[in-house]
Amino acid sequence: MKLNRQHVESTALVLGFLAVALASSWTSLGMQIDKDAYDWMLRLYEPPPWKTETMLLAIDEQSLQTSGGVRGLRTAFAEGLTFLAKTSPRVVALDATVADTTDPEPDAALGSALRQIPRLVLACELLPDGSEFEDPLTRFQQWGAAIGHVHADADAVNRAIPLEKATGKKRRWALALEAFRLSRNAQIVESLNDLEVAGIVIPARRADSRRMWIRYLPPNMPAVPRISLKQLRDNPARAGEFRDKAVFLGVTAQTATRDRLMTPYSGLPMAGVEIHAQAYETIAQGRFLTPAPGWMELAFCLLLTIASWAAFTFLTGARAYLSAAGVLASAHAVPYFLFRNGTVFPYAPALTSSWLTLVASAAYQHFIVRRRMVRAELDRGRYQQAMHFVTHEMRTPLTAIQGSSELMGRYALTEEKRKQMAQMINSESKRLGRMIEIFLNVERLSAGEIELKQESFSARELVAICVERTLPLAERKQISVAVENIPDETLTGDRELMEYALYNLLTNAVKYSGAHTRVTVRGHRDGDRLRLSVEDQGIGMDEKETRKIFQKFYRTSGAEQSGETGTGIGLSIVEEIVTRHRGAIEVASRPGEGSCFTLVLPAHSAAPQDATLTNS
Repeated sequence: MKLNRQHVESTALVLGFLAVALASSWTSLGMQIDKDAYDWMLRLYEPPPWKTETMLLAIDEQSLQTSGGVRGLRTAFAEGLTFLAKTSPRVVALDATVADTTDPEPDAALGSALRQIPRLVLACELLPDGSEFEDPLTRFQQWGAAIGHVHADADAVNRAIPLEKATGKKRRWALALEAFRLSRNAQIVESLNDLEVAGIVIPARRADSRRMWIRYLPPNMPAVPRISLKQLRDNPARAGEFRDKAVFLGVTAQTATRDRLMTPYSGLPMAGVEIHAQAYETIAQGRFLTPAPGWMELAFCLLLTIASWAAFTFLTGARAYLSAAGVLASAHAVPYFLFRNGTVFPYAPALTSSWLTLVASAAYQHFIVRRRMVRAELDRGRYQQAMHFVTHEMRTPLTAIQGSSELMGRYALTEEKRKQMAQMINSESKRLGRMIEIFLNVERLSAGEIELKQESFSARELVAICVERTLPLAERKQISVAVENIPDETLTGDRELMEYALYNLLTNAVKYSGAHTRVTVRGHRDGDRLRLSVEDQGIGMDEKETRKIFQKFYRTSGAEQSGETGTGIGLSIVEEIVTRHRGAIEVASRPGEGSCFTLVLPAHSAAPQDATLTNS
């Protein structure tokens, strides 16, 4: 299929808007749209329920109070670990950075309790300046089988965790990942794009700090089971529920920790220890979300752009808008469909690409293509009007030629009369030729294809020539034509066009006036302007009609009822000619009392204003 100029222009336009859309999707607003869309899709999609492997041993408010508050936390941890040691959990992760020395007795109790847990993960943190890790005390490390960091994404809503943190030559895996490794008694095998633990491949790229989206337990499932330390004290038999579970021990009391983050599901903050348990569940169940590759993102946006362009380039009306609705539906539905299949597709690029390119395509078709169509219609209309001009204005000279030739053929005329009629036929045929040329020039002038002639001519001569040509028409209706006070001014412009304009006013005055009336041509200087008026005593028109009289094809009600033929074109030509000569045309009229049309033209004095012409 061959593309024309219109297709090339619209293609360039939508591709430009595609570039703008992609650039805008990388802004902070675009990234926020992606985050909000991710949260919405996570809440909308409910995966099949699964049996959880994790449990929480929580130091809640009551447990904290009965342990002596924050100062008794290590004692509480030691007590909880002692309970757990009797139940053989699969792995225990202590979500607390025990990096400083406190009272000897609680530290000794904690160390003794740690020693009883065979598969234990202790927590560490990267210092705020990123210089080094804040690891557990050495005497605690000797009992810990692994150390994992407890960092999450630094965002208002926690959606993912970095599985790897490094500084200098030291590196730490995430607490949840270390807990899963120990629970399976396996090693972590890493590559540039993923990690593998016990046969489970985790899509986590090194370039992104091994970032992993957390598949939080959906609302259609129970939350991660938890038992508080206070409940264990009250009912030690419940410790058996931790058997063969991955246990995360940490503080959930709001008064003792700021380690609480918002999640995509909950309107309330979630304790950090539970977030680590949810990350463990994500790994254990293999329910990973993989970011869409860049080529897929670009290809989909390009496909949306092509569909948007085609919708308004090759379709029209309802079909175009239905296709546009389909493009928008695809832009909204495809990211969700991919999400259900484990792929996170950025929402903002698809959204901005579809909307912007659709708006660009529709706007181009509406404003550019439609304007060209209107212009083409005007060109066709102008051509048709030109044909109307010719057929309308040729009637008078053709009638004279036909009438004279008929008289010459039907009657025996004197030689002098035959000579007069032959001269009239010759004169009218020449006038007809000039008229055709004038009409063509008017059309070309309206289209801006030619420039006006710039010649000087006398206003008196202009009036005299037009009146002389009008007298035969006036005599038939016994209408007198008077010329009063025409100044000897010099006009500049196209003489033939100006003759046409004034002659049209005179013939209209004769056509729409009754017998035995008078048509008067007057003129006077008004500053640097010459005012030429043609006044009749004809049918006239009301004020509403005078406002429309220069519209093409408009005829007044009086003109329609007069029986005179016409197309309502002549005055529009007159206005065009006068406007092109930097002049104006004025009209004053009253129904039944006649009309007065005045040409206001730039003029230059040529001789004293002392002559008066009168023709009747």
